[in-house]
Amino acid sequence: RYIEGETKRKVTFEYVMLDGVNDSPAQARALVKLLKSIPAKVNLIPFNSFPGSEYRVSTQETINRFRDILVKAGLITITRRTRGEDIDAACGQLAGKVTDRSKRKLKHVKEVPITWVI
Repeated sequence: RYIEGETKRKVTFEYVMLDGVNDSPAQARALVKLLKSIPAKVNLIPFNSFPGSEYRVSTQETINRFRDILVKAGLITITRRTRGEDIDAACGQLAGKVTDRSKRKLKHVKEVPITWVI
């Protein structure tokens, strides 16, 4: 509750819209309830799909309906515009194409004892 003493500053919440996962009217109302005592601004972010992802972007109609519920409840709500999706460079898409050269994955590999057969 660090914001209680603040003046007119709002906390920004980033909300990624996932089709059929978190984009229903009931979930919009639950978000309103969660944020009702917080001076908040909500950025709705359409999900940027990428190969191998099990998630899809919510339809524009669904995003608009979700946004309307938040706005009617008095929350400042912005729908982010996606950019770079046509070249797989949108937010979150580049991470899947980066090669991990830090060898972090190797620390989870178990050592297998070598046995010699003569």
